[in-house]
Amino acid sequence: MKRYIFTALNQLFKHSTSPAIIMKSITVFCGSSFGNDHIYESQAKALGQTLAQQGIKLVYGGAKVGLMGAVADAALSAGGKVYGVLPNFLRTKEIGHEGLTELILVESMHERKTRMHELCDGVIALPGGFGTMEELFEMLTWAQLGLHKKPIGLLNVDGFYEPLITLADTMVARGFLKEVYRQMLLVSDNIDNLLDQMSNYIAPAVGKWIEKDKT
Repeated sequence: MKRYIFTALNQLFKHSTSPAIIMKSITVFCGSSFGNDHIYESQAKALGQTLAQQGIKLVYGGAKVGLMGAVADAALSAGGKVYGVLPNFLRTKEIGHEGLTELILVESMHERKTRMHELCDGVIALPGGFGTMEELFEMLTWAQLGLHKKPIGLLNVDGFYEPLITLADTMVARGFLKEVYRQMLLVSDNIDNLLDQMSNYIAPAVGKWIEKDKT
């Protein structure tokens, strides 16, 4: 079964071989809560507005609450196109957004992430909780394995991601992560700067080699 999953993923991502120089769509991972500082909401809105103004489609988790709703509503208000991907079992819990360009309903969390990957040219993580971290790290892991070459950025709002950045550096220092893979994680507290980094991103030439029977 594990070998089958690895093979299926390779087939799914085999065409994602070029750096995302021109980004027509970006997936945003973020919290379904607002956090306890207004700056998180304001930066989520600023990101949604910026993407719309630059003609970049927004792909996100499909909810209308928290930072998820804020980034979507801001993009829509600025005339942008917004695609939400929401598992059926979360439609009530996360309160699906009915005003999107398209709300795509799927059956599982894995299908959600796969579909969000298929729809985007790059990924940005706003502040969030465990779900945001899980989505972010799966995209990083796929990139490390060479399954895609899309840029992945952290919008480091008010230093939110400083502990994570420190942890990534510690992984390198202690021999658990190669520096070339650490550099896959693009970071800025400025939206325009982060988008510029993503547009100029060059993925590692070779993904991390792994035997199929070890996955």
